[in-house]
Amino acid sequence: MVQSARGEMKWKFKEMHPFVERKKESEKIRAKYPDRIPVIVEKAPGSNIQEIDKRKYLVPSDISIAQFMWIIRQRIQLPPEKAIFLFVGKVLPQSSANISEIYEEHKDPDGFLYVCFSGENTFG
Repeated sequence: MVQSARGEMKWKFKEMHPFVERKKESEKIRAKYPDRIPVIVEKAPGSNIQEIDKRKYLVPSDISIAQFMWIIRQRIQLPPEKAIFLFVGKVLPQSSANISEIYEEHKDPDGFLYVCFSGENTFG
């Protein structure tokens, strides 16, 4: 993910895959796995935290943001003493919020939920 001159987030995943392809893929995923949420995870621009090894996740719809944050921490092998923040848009969702609630409120028109992570409270 990079930031445009106007401060908007540009997702690498969106740049690599046309809208129609992304929409078709998310619909296929939701049809095959109705209890899963298709999530794209990318590092916030300028963050001092490690890159993540994969962008696309199929997340159980009943987990909390805190549980998903733990999954991301594991993927980037972040030590416990280091902070991590997850953002949906420019919003820091509550740790207790269910990922399916966040998905319903913030899903992209292509059907994916876009989440960025940072080692600092970038947008706060």
